Amino acid sequence: MTGTSGTTSARGITGPWFKSSYSGPTGGNCVEVAFLADGDVAMRNSRDPEGPALIFTKDEWDAFLGGARDGEFGSPQ
Repeated sequence: MTGTSGTTSARGITGPWFKSSYSGPTGGNCVEVAFLADGDVAMRNSRDPEGPALIFTKDEWDAFLGGARDGEFGSPQ
């Protein structure tokens, strides 16, 4: 998976998977991430742990986090 972002089955990713501390305790609509040995980051829907996972390179993940911190993903005005 090194350097190739895309989608794969979460079933083949052994984790560990982490859920945001902002997620509620009732298991609502949450995403989980796993930091892979090659530096990529996997993201999956916590309600479908055997379903698809998005795979991001480290640079893509860092850009996503930077955009979130800068408010790029806020509600449309």
